Amino acid sequence: MSSSRVYVGNLPLDVREREIDDLFYKYGRIRGIDLKTPSRPPAFAFIDYEDPRDAADAVRGRDGYDFYGSRIRVELSHGGRGGLSSDRYGGGDRYGGGGSRGRDDYRGGSASAGLGPSPFGPSRRTDFRVIVTNLPLSASWQDLKDHMRKAGDVTFTQVMKDGRGGNMGLVDFSTMDDMQTALRKLDQSEFRNPFDKTLIRVKEDR
Repeated sequence: MSSSRVYVGNLPLDVREREIDDLFYKYGRIRGIDLKTPSRPPAFAFIDYEDPRDAADAVRGRDGYDFYGSRIRVELSHGGRGGLSSDRYGGGDRYGGGGSRGRDDYRGGSASAGLGPSPFGPSRRTDFRVIVTNLPLSASWQDLKDHMRKAGDVTFTQVMKDGRGGNMGLVDFSTMDDMQTALRKLDQSEFRNPFDKTLIRVKEDR
């Protein structure tokens, strides 16, 4: 019987489960991610897919992929199932907080003071970041990511309270061109999810 579990090796120690999910979700439905961060690099992870064919596709598509300077190893794992996380996003909340060791932790300060200096702190994912305002309270990071993908390759999203009864978010793109497309096409666009729709504002995070 084919394995539905994938081993991912040579990961950086500060990798987050959500980043792994971002790399592998497109190959099929993921049941769980078991991330291991030893005291010395590299980190590694096991990913359980529902379908063994999806696991095989992930190996073909991601083995040797350059992940922030690390060429990751991806292969089918034939060992037993370990203790998987109960939450496929590593215990983070629905707004993508991702636990206490995330690269983009909220660093305090009031988000209600306008855009000004970024309340999220400096970007640690890419230099091509935008801030999205006027999101509804029902918006999740995944809703935001789905919307912003219309502009290009999204590498990270996060949604947080704005202090004024709504939500605001940050979005990192992989290229300057994608970020510029988002600023041009998605500013004042209609954001929809199953519960709400609003007109959002998209500004570059300077």
